[in-house]
Amino acid sequence: MLTQETLNRAEARVPRYTSYPTAPHFAKAIGPLQVAQWYADIPDDRPVSVYVHVPFCAQLCWYCGCNTTIASKYASVHNYVDTLLRELAHARTVLRHRLPVGQIHFGGGTPNALSPVDFARIADALHEMFDIGVDTRFDVELDPRILDAKMAWMLVASGVTRVNLGIQDFDPTVQAAINRVQPVELVEARLADLRAAGLPEFGVDLLYGLPHQTEATIAATVDKVADLGASRVALFGYAHVPWMKPHQKLLEPHGLPGIEARMKLMAHAHARLAARGYRRIGIDHFARADDELAVAAGEGRLARNFQGYTTDRAETLLAFGPSAIAAFREGYAQNHTRLDEWRAAVEGKELPVARGVALSDDDRVRREIIVRLMCDMSVDLDALAPGRRFPDAFARIDRFAAEGLCTRDGAHIAIPPPARSFARIVASAFDAYLDGGEARHSVAV
Repeated sequence: MLTQETLNRAEARVPRYTSYPTAPHFAKAIGPLQVAQWYADIPDDRPVSVYVHVPFCAQLCWYCGCNTTIASKYASVHNYVDTLLRELAHARTVLRHRLPVGQIHFGGGTPNALSPVDFARIADALHEMFDIGVDTRFDVELDPRILDAKMAWMLVASGVTRVNLGIQDFDPTVQAAINRVQPVELVEARLADLRAAGLPEFGVDLLYGLPHQTEATIAATVDKVADLGASRVALFGYAHVPWMKPHQKLLEPHGLPGIEARMKLMAHAHARLAARGYRRIGIDHFARADDELAVAAGEGRLARNFQGYTTDRAETLLAFGPSAIAAFREGYAQNHTRLDEWRAAVEGKELPVARGVALSDDDRVRREIIVRLMCDMSVDLDALAPGRRFPDAFARIDRFAAEGLCTRDGAHIAIPPPARSFARIVASAFDAYLDGGEARHSVAV
């Protein structure tokens, strides 16, 4: 039985905590010169991660909250690749070492909006710039609707080791409402291409909270994903933020489920995923027992960054392309979001950094507390931050504990299994920046 108090908490707007401090608190005080020094100070003996943002899609999905655009002609995409290669070349001059890379991730937008040749150009540049070995994980997000066999083979030739397919929902009525029609037969054919090329492992993204979804339709989607053989599933709550993404208003005439219906859809999908053999990872990821994400979670090695839950524990994440966010020991830096501003900065032969934030010692401690709560559903503050006390956070934690969202035994905080969907709320108790910024975030569940 969902109480009104629970529903109110579920509607609270809190960050997803893929960073701390979160992006709304980045400022222009951090710019190209500061970040160039951060580049130069990267230790040469520890692997870094690399993220490449591709800000193009073939068609706009009406639920989309990403930084992307629809290119009417491929020339725009090709020109983006030319500029991206210049950005990489400049970053290479700023780095003092040819750094080892543990993980590469291409996101978007839609990375396979690139032609196979242009994808290979970027991959080749990365191989020249970094020390990429046989153990480097190379992940790419894909739109099945525009994938073909030639791109599948190019992915493998470029060193890609895992792909993630944007599915969202397989129900035809839901697909029509969100402007993303991709029948299961199309996805089956694209998976055959990927497997023939040598990429058998794949994950999928699903959404709940979309128009026309029911418990029956979301269960059917989970069953189809499991039958296709996905080793991982990310199940996200649709974030309706039309004040930031006006095209999302196009969903409203179809009707969006209220918070109680959203929670029932989520719970039903969770139960179905468990019944099909997936283990829950954190708040919104699921994986087969033998998947490395599930293994890492079981061993307490799970991490969280801008790609969500991951096995990647690198301190440094170098990010390229418009809007991409990099992480350094010293802080975070985000590139210009607009293509023209990003391009102008690159052509001016400077790092295209628009804003960022430097980390204080307090930020680092709070970040680790938040990450452990989000990943492990528990944290021991005496072990993690000996001697530190957080009276502001404890006051909130004790209120959450009274509501059943967590428990506190001295300095040990834990989130019980029935409340793990509320982990973002519990973690927010340690967010020193949150007050006054809630409207910028999506609902908690």
